[in-house]
Amino acid sequence: MHLNIIARILGLLLMIFSLTMLPPILVAVLYGENTASTFAIAFAITVAVGLAFWLPSKQVNADMRTRDGFLITVCFWLVLSTFGALPLMLAEALNLSFINALFESVSGLTTTGATVISGLDDLPKSILYYRQQLQWLGGIGIVVIAVAILPMLGVGGMQLYRTETPGPVKDSKLTPRIRETANALFKIYLALTAVCALAYWLAGMSGFDAISHSFSTVSIGGFSTHDASIGFFDSSAIMSICAFFMVISGLNFALHFHVWHDRKISHYWLDPEARMYIYLLVGGVAITCLYLYYSGTYGWSESIRQGGFHLISIMTTTGFTTDNFSAWPTFLPFFLVFLSFFGACAGSTGGGIKIGRMLILGQQCIREIYRLVHPNALLPIKIHNRRIPSRVSDAIWAFFGAYLAIFYLMVLLLLASGLDYVTAWSATAASLNNLGPGLGEVAINFADLNSFAKWVLCWGMLLGRLEIFTLLVLFTPTFWKN
Repeated sequence: MHLNIIARILGLLLMIFSLTMLPPILVAVLYGENTASTFAIAFAITVAVGLAFWLPSKQVNADMRTRDGFLITVCFWLVLSTFGALPLMLAEALNLSFINALFESVSGLTTTGATVISGLDDLPKSILYYRQQLQWLGGIGIVVIAVAILPMLGVGGMQLYRTETPGPVKDSKLTPRIRETANALFKIYLALTAVCALAYWLAGMSGFDAISHSFSTVSIGGFSTHDASIGFFDSSAIMSICAFFMVISGLNFALHFHVWHDRKISHYWLDPEARMYIYLLVGGVAITCLYLYYSGTYGWSESIRQGGFHLISIMTTTGFTTDNFSAWPTFLPFFLVFLSFFGACAGSTGGGIKIGRMLILGQQCIREIYRLVHPNALLPIKIHNRRIPSRVSDAIWAFFGAYLAIFYLMVLLLLASGLDYVTAWSATAASLNNLGPGLGEVAINFADLNSFAKWVLCWGMLLGRLEIFTLLVLFTPTFWKN
């Protein structure tokens, strides 16, 4: 374990992260707001702590190993979430306690989209911009870690995508190849954001709203600058643009790279995970729209409009809304939240268990049923004509078991804190799946939850974003032994 290297990298990350507090100052000046000093103070604190980490170890050089990768990945989210809460806690317009500011920061950086803030329409634009920026930064961080780092660490079956990524590493060292990977992914991410913002603006959003919502759409975050979310705009064109980019952002970014690199859009359909993702979206939209219509909730056109948008938003774990879906006929809210467990594709900004894992789990279940009839049959699991090693399938089953165990442990903890079952279950799903909106008391926001529940949900958001094992491995004695 190279603690000096880890301290140097964290210090550098903090100094880079401190620069993200400068754009909100420009927004404050542009709109004549008095929040510039808030972000300036937060910037000074963050850069000072970053320097304190970086200076003592700036000359240290050594190869980083897998264990260093685990610790850096976890510290990346913990440290940045903590310092990301500073402007929110210092802002007089919000008047947030530490846990509320931390909850909002964790929710933003993990692209969960759960919020404790109401009255968004009346807040200074610099604060609104900062919240959206948190999600955008968290989104690119997720993509780089999911595509370039987690496969190498062997986390919960993510190594399945090692040969599918533009530049992952084949050994146990973190090498400069990751820089190439991150550079390619960032260009794709930036291009999608720019095109999304332009489309929103052309559809009628203001420039500020277009940029802000492009940040939270491409990152699959779900934060909005309005309490009514996308429903504020009351525009079918904006809903359609939002739905399209949510679907695109839910695909594996390594797959986007291959399509761009080979100039072959057919890669999307040839990829089994992307194909299953599209099938689930289409099937889910059909069920939702038909149920809304035949239950008399809406007319036919509105059923398609509202049902299609919310199914895509919830399944991709974005969390944008145009209506109070928790008030729909009882089956539908739970059906939508259930699909968030499938989530988006691996290597995307989405949350959930991931479609790729679900695909392999499904194949394993079918194989075991077949073996009951043909016990001696050799039935390898294949994805894209590539045999899945038993190491990967074992890791996926372990991940699935850990996911369910942690999910119901969180539900029990929230029940113990005094929440009712629907609220506890949906709040856990909203945090662990990095979804955002829930049911019951958290249908609107999470402000009324007690502090203990918010701490539990913060850990849930981090566990969900870090693919469970990345965080849990730090609590094992073996990890800390030389």
